[in-house]
Amino acid sequence: MLRLLPVIAGLILLGTLSVARADVYRWVDEKGQPHYSDQWVPGSTVIKTDKLHPNQVAAARAEQKSLSGESQTISKDLSAQDNARAMHEEKAAKQQAQCKDARDHYMQAIEARRIYKGEKGGERDYLSDPEADAYREKMRKDVQDLCGSVPIFNPETPLKPQPQPIPEPKVNPALATSD
Repeated sequence: MLRLLPVIAGLILLGTLSVARADVYRWVDEKGQPHYSDQWVPGSTVIKTDKLHPNQVAAARAEQKSLSGESQTISKDLSAQDNARAMHEEKAAKQQAQCKDARDHYMQAIEARRIYKGEKGGERDYLSDPEADAYREKMRKDVQDLCGSVPIFNPETPLKPQPQPIPEPKVNPALATSD
């Protein structure tokens, strides 16, 4: 008997769902009283139905096609916007990295007393002062083009912070000796 309870409950639930999906008809009797039923009576009109009328079916299909086309257009627009945003972010990140590299090279050229081109057979080929100035000016223009501004160089400020010595811990000799 206990095994039949879930089956019976399921059948009752299925029956209530099918009734809830039924068409609803409305009619008015001779006395002017409105009546509602799920059965058709002569002179009744459909208030609620699950079935679509033929003209409603065509309209629903046209609306579905319209919505489908609109959703495809919207999804294409969104994907295009996402692609454009990703490309813009990638371009900005690349430009920022190039700017940082150009600034680093410029600061190295400014801080260096002598600039060399490369090593030939283990020896460096140092630039003359006019060549080094031209190289520094070229680095400055590169930074200006990539970053929009050039870092200010003040020759009186130390180029790199000098390391500070670590102070020795203060120890009381009386406490440090053992008895």
